[in-house]
Amino acid sequence: MYREVVASPDAPAAAGAYSQAIKANGFVFVSGQLGLVPGTKQFAGGTVAEQTEQALKNISAILQAAGTSLRHVVKVTVLLADISYFSEMNTAYSAFFPEEPPARAAFGASGLPLGGLVEIEAIAVLPG
Repeated sequence: MYREVVASPDAPAAAGAYSQAIKANGFVFVSGQLGLVPGTKQFAGGTVAEQTEQALKNISAILQAAGTSLRHVVKVTVLLADISYFSEMNTAYSAFFPEEPPARAAFGASGLPLGGLVEIEAIAVLPG
């Protein structure tokens, strides 16, 4: 089995006992990303849209470090601090996947790390 840890300086460092992502057997599994600005412990903003955009930018940076991109994402899971944020998240999210979006699940969660409003994880394939 092939397994490799992926890390990008252009995304927030892991805040616990996990890797930003793992490459394994042709896939990249990206850990849940909050809307934190890389190099800081600050959220990109106080809205779900701002945090969704930053979380997806963080995922994009990690995928680039792994040798793939958002275009190759096949599955996304979105956790929302309140499911009533779904519409706002969906609008921001749609800008990152304008055509042939990946499969996705979205859930309301009773609390997210560091008080985040949204956390997003992704699975992508490696091109080639």
